[in-house]
Amino acid sequence: MTDRPSRGLLLRLAGPLQSWGTHSKYARRDTARFPTRSGIVGMLAAGLGRVRQASLDDLTELSMTVRVDRPGVVLSDFHTVGGGLPADETVITVDGKHRPEGKGTLVSRRQYLADAAFTLALTSDDEALLHACATALRDPYWPLFLGRRSCPPEGPILLGCGEDPLRHLVQLPLAAKRPRSGRQPVEFYGDRPLGALPVNSDAPDKSDGDHHSGEVTDEPMSFAPLARRYRPRPLYRRAVHLPDAAYKGFGTGYLETLQNYIDTHFATAERSTR
Repeated sequence: MTDRPSRGLLLRLAGPLQSWGTHSKYARRDTARFPTRSGIVGMLAAGLGRVRQASLDDLTELSMTVRVDRPGVVLSDFHTVGGGLPADETVITVDGKHRPEGKGTLVSRRQYLADAAFTLALTSDDEALLHACATALRDPYWPLFLGRRSCPPEGPILLGCGEDPLRHLVQLPLAAKRPRSGRQPVEFYGDRPLGALPVNSDAPDKSDGDHHSGEVTDEPMSFAPLARRYRPRPLYRRAVHLPDAAYKGFGTGYLETLQNYIDTHFATAERSTR
């Protein structure tokens, strides 16, 4: 199925740190270079107040397309827990006992994306689901994080809800400065072919986006604590040259431009969905 729903949500994911794991296990926690489906579905489930054992069938039907405003840089954290504590105060094991002497310190290596920013479209033909997700993002049941609890967003996540979300995904102001050394393509990632992106560019794309560039195992099947399961899904990538005027930099100037766009394009649609 390549036809895309005509309605969707637009999200902004930005903060000092983000982390979107795809192969994380125990002492090694990785991050992808873009938000994962499992991370976004988990964030929506938290906003909706769903327990970890709840079904994810409706949320996994949402289609997701990501625009990379700023890719950020990968930061590696050497993380320790329980070091220097008396034996009776060290980390408790799964059987309720304390770790033995000499093994009280847990060491892990965790990756983050620093100073990254993404704009994201979630699309669906289910208007009731979109309305529920929009409400949850405005007033979440549990706090929302950018992949991990240590990564809060720098501001509101929901930008708006309306028609033709992929057009807005292309046209929303970029949270980045215009590249100094020539024009650089902006990357889009999706779970469906990206050839239909409504791009108005005077430079050729690096790829058509209609052929998947690989697989990523980030489609959640269950978030149950002892039975987490994920399955692979195709990953589509398209690198697009956007006009210089799309780059709005950082700080208040960018935020004012973003707010003007939201007020112009989403105000009526927002009222109609409430």
